[in-house]
Amino acid sequence: MAKGIEIRAAHFPGRAPIDSYGNGGFRFADMSHRGSILCLPSGIHGWDMAVDTPLTVDHFQRILDEASDIEVLLVGTGTNLRLLPPALKTALKARGIAPDPMSTGAAVRTFNIMLSEARAVAAALIAV
Repeated sequence: MAKGIEIRAAHFPGRAPIDSYGNGGFRFADMSHRGSILCLPSGIHGWDMAVDTPLTVDHFQRILDEASDIEVLLVGTGTNLRLLPPALKTALKARGIAPDPMSTGAAVRTFNIMLSEARAVAAALIAV
């Protein structure tokens, strides 16, 4: 019996620089993704996050789960800087992660540099 189309969670199983961003998504590794992404040691994952979505600990749980391999977390908050809520900063720091919020464009550029230097970096990038 034939199966229908199987929808899977968006995931690229590797580390890759971000080639471009904008128009609501990102390009990396000769692919494109519409929506926000998490760039983690385990790969690049689709992230259900929008500019107007609150930045909560629950939205960053996947990052907290991989904390042992992350020293710096770049948080691209859209076109404008959004400060991280105290509860989120506390949760990240408790796992040894230094959070650094900035615009998504600045986060993409910084992520690419740190990735090229083989640093223990991750990025949470909200699509613009």
